Amino acid sequence: MRRIVDRSMVFFSVKPLFIILVISLSLSLVVVLISIPSTPFSSNPSATTSSLHSEIWSVRRMFEWRPCKWWLEGHLTALPEETNGYIRVDCYGGLNQMRRDLCDGVGIARLLNATLVLPKFEVAAYWNESSGFADVFDVDYFIQHMKGFINVVKDLPAELESKEPFHVDCSKRKGHFDYIESVLPSLLEHHYISFTPAMSQRRDRYPLYGKAALCQACYKALRLTRALEKKGSELLDAIPKPFMALHLRFEPDMVAYSQCQYSGLSTASMKAIEAAQGDRKPWTGEAARLWRNRGKCPLTPNETALVLRSLVIPRNTNIYLAAGDGLMEIEGFKSVYTNIYTKSVLLSGEDFTNMHGNTKAALDYYVSINSDSYVATYFGNMDKMVAAMRAYKGLYKTLFLNRRAFAEFTSQGLEGKELVKALWKSHTDDFVLGRGSALPDCFCEFKL
Repeated sequence: MRRIVDRSMVFFSVKPLFIILVISLSLSLVVVLISIPSTPFSSNPSATTSSLHSEIWSVRRMFEWRPCKWWLEGHLTALPEETNGYIRVDCYGGLNQMRRDLCDGVGIARLLNATLVLPKFEVAAYWNESSGFADVFDVDYFIQHMKGFINVVKDLPAELESKEPFHVDCSKRKGHFDYIESVLPSLLEHHYISFTPAMSQRRDRYPLYGKAALCQACYKALRLTRALEKKGSELLDAIPKPFMALHLRFEPDMVAYSQCQYSGLSTASMKAIEAAQGDRKPWTGEAARLWRNRGKCPLTPNETALVLRSLVIPRNTNIYLAAGDGLMEIEGFKSVYTNIYTKSVLLSGEDFTNMHGNTKAALDYYVSINSDSYVATYFGNMDKMVAAMRAYKGLYKTLFLNRRAFAEFTSQGLEGKELVKALWKSHTDDFVLGRGSALPDCFCEFKL
């Protein structure tokens, strides 16, 4: 009898405590929910489903791109004692296009057993450019870190120094370009040649030591000059942390080149695009729809803001805008994301205003590879280089916005909650699988 009484006493003494505990936990939960910062969707009833997600960076990845062991371990084939001649790589375009050409040129020179002369960065008024290789990159550092991979010289031997190189045209070849068949004979005949690497070259025929030279040049041997690194560090320090670097491409020449049509743009933007079009007119009718659905059209700043909101990137995120001075329609983006920082605002002084295109682009590159996260609205040369360099540094919060998915969803009439859900799924699938995160020539897929 006593045991029964004891049990009842325990039962009735615990129950009030349990009720008090439940009420306390409920109140605590309410306080926590109230204190959580609002997401970009909290003011958008049509997008409330995405408030169930954290921002995209919290999604667990299945694959990453990491530098391949055959390159990092440095098991190199010894350089031949005799060289077949000297090669100069002529680089055109913007900084990252020239960087790509240089990397390819190093691999080609090693393939042909040639000595590399410092590359020539072509003066280009179109890019507001007059800076050369030595204005952007540390020459001595490059030469030192290419030892064992390829020989690099600042000066030609006496018998060649007064001669212009024999130029080999690689630009007008159709199909895959083979350098051993097409360039080596000219190198052996003239001993000093120049070329711009072909876009359709056959890297599948490179021996590993040729690929290793390319990878070493791109990711270990190219360092900005001390002056540029100092300026880049100054810029990096000025940006509030943590921050996301956003490479937003919506300049008049980019839109004109894409041949895409846009509605709702300002009169000033339309005039700027028309002035940049020349003979390259936009697609119309069904061709325009098919072109857009293939993902060929740059995202507008407004569309970019919509996609970032679907990925639950908070409105108060610090965003460094890695972009040129001609960016259009940026007001719509800034009305959603207000903490925007640019190099022209954060840096001042005559040393910055006198910078040319390449050196300004180098600052964007430096900040982007050191940012907490990186988002690109395009898949151009800078985006590929930055993504690969971030993978090399072990920084995997990198994402390319999917223009094709956005075009397909909107052409299907998706909007509001349905559009947000579809954008979230397509981009998280890309992020989980590590799509587009690095260049396959130097990086290998690693399953987590």
